[in-house]
Amino acid sequence: MIEVDRVTRKYGSFAAVKDLSFRVEAGEVLGIVGPNGAGKTTTLRCIVGIIPPTAGDVRIDGHSIVSDPIAAKKRISFMPDEPRLFDHLTVFEHLEFIARIYGVEGFETTASTLLQELELSRRRDSLPAELSRGMKQKLVIACGLLHSPDNLVFDEPLTGLDPLGMRRMKETIVKRARDGAAVIVSSHMLHLVEEICSRILILKEGKKIIDGSLEEISRNIPELRGDLSLEEIFIHIIGPGEE
Repeated sequence: MIEVDRVTRKYGSFAAVKDLSFRVEAGEVLGIVGPNGAGKTTTLRCIVGIIPPTAGDVRIDGHSIVSDPIAAKKRISFMPDEPRLFDHLTVFEHLEFIARIYGVEGFETTASTLLQELELSRRRDSLPAELSRGMKQKLVIACGLLHSPDNLVFDEPLTGLDPLGMRRMKETIVKRARDGAAVIVSSHMLHLVEEICSRILILKEGKKIIDGSLEEISRNIPELRGDLSLEEIFIHIIGPGEE
């Protein structure tokens, strides 16, 4: 379970995230959306401990990312939108390196299964320079899934993927939630968020505007009527031309 408790993150006098609270239960997929500069990436980085919150706390399965960061980080994986890989390690050597960090015994079977699931089996001996942008993204996600964490955070997971790769990546994300993981997905692809997320959180200027299922969000905005898409709800809340 991921609990964000009144998190604020400031850069000097500018607050990128303001008094933000929410939680993600096991088996749930939360989609975080908002216009550019809404604080989405800053929020994710605070959750996984890349940057500390200026105020507030994040708890991963009850462990504080502020006061008990090692225990918290062992229970969560972050798949960033920009793949950062080691130039001189092959695909499989990346997985071997991650296995050593997390102490994953007998990792070879899990690694081979992940490479097959993410369509990287034929590239296991390739270096990053030999991979496409989408393949690099898949490798980052394979590394994040290797130690089977119960909490997952994806930032723009479909970047660089072809349509078939997108479909299979969506299946990968949903399968982890179905198996009991708490999952956060941040994306500008609103159709992706609508398709795979059980709850939506909309950010604007670092603040939570609203969260809940699409049905709950529609019900809580009186002027909305009918079975609206996330894109229609988003434009109504954020306003046209801000994305």
